[in-house]
Amino acid sequence: MLAFIVRRLIQAVMVMLSVALIAFLLFQYVGDPVASMVGQEATQQDRERLRQELGLDKPVVLQFFSFVGNAVQGEFGISYRQGRKVSTLLQERMPATLELAGAAALIALCIGIPLGVYTALRRKGLISQSLLVFSLLGVSLPTFLIGILLILAFSVTPSLLTGTPWLPAFGRGEVTQLGWWSTGLLTATGWKHLVLPAVTLALFQLTLVMRLVRAEMLEVLRTDYIKFARARGLSNRAVHFGHALKNTLVPVITITGLQLGSIIAFAIITETVFQWPGMGLLFIQAVQFADIPVMAAYLCLIALIFVVINLIVDLLYFAVDPRLRVERASSAH
Repeated sequence: MLAFIVRRLIQAVMVMLSVALIAFLLFQYVGDPVASMVGQEATQQDRERLRQELGLDKPVVLQFFSFVGNAVQGEFGISYRQGRKVSTLLQERMPATLELAGAAALIALCIGIPLGVYTALRRKGLISQSLLVFSLLGVSLPTFLIGILLILAFSVTPSLLTGTPWLPAFGRGEVTQLGWWSTGLLTATGWKHLVLPAVTLALFQLTLVMRLVRAEMLEVLRTDYIKFARARGLSNRAVHFGHALKNTLVPVITITGLQLGSIIAFAIITETVFQWPGMGLLFIQAVQFADIPVMAAYLCLIALIFVVINLIVDLLYFAVDPRLRVERASSAH
């Protein structure tokens, strides 16, 4: 177990160094940071002085190691567009993105897994067939279109009872500061603003989880040990939820872990549609203005999230699937 963790950590470090190199190349080949930070009236001496302050006069190898050292400390320089520390900008935007991603993941799992089990156990029923048709729509429709349709249905079209829109179409609503963390989960307007973007972001993941659970559940139900469990006289409830579902969750954990990283990384579209003040919207604005420090920091942060999630998923295998523990123990002996 310890050797497995050490090996995974070494792989994670190698991945992060590769991502850091890609982020560093942004500074080298995407515009001149000095030209972005000084005005047209700046003299050549001013430019050279700023270049020395930024360390751009050093060899490229030293610049890379300096970049990695600063990145480990969470420092990516100053935003060209806003003139503030990138770490401060990410710290302000991170709570919004994590709350949105967490709400979307919770919706996808809490609804997707039960629906997947239901459609597997009642696969010929009318409701199951209708859910499968719905899942095809969820997988096929692009996220921005789903968001626009939800805005049209719940924010543009007024309610018949009150004559006002059901839910707000943009923004985060009223937030509460808990130290450096800002949350909208403690206010009514915060919850209202969260509903539409969370559902939009969760819909694709929900349908993916549902179809995956259904396919894996049908596969597990055809295995020999399930037939043996039925032959022992176990009830359907014990067979379905005590044996089949537990083994179904092994591949689901993998996909769910990767999709959680994808929810955080690709919340960009949802945050843009709903003007949600998270890291995704910050990244889009950075691309529009070629704000390289923000782009590099976002790239490294998302890579770190994926690496951490993959490591957690690998460790969860040992908790869910006892066969892996047996294989590790036998190979060690």
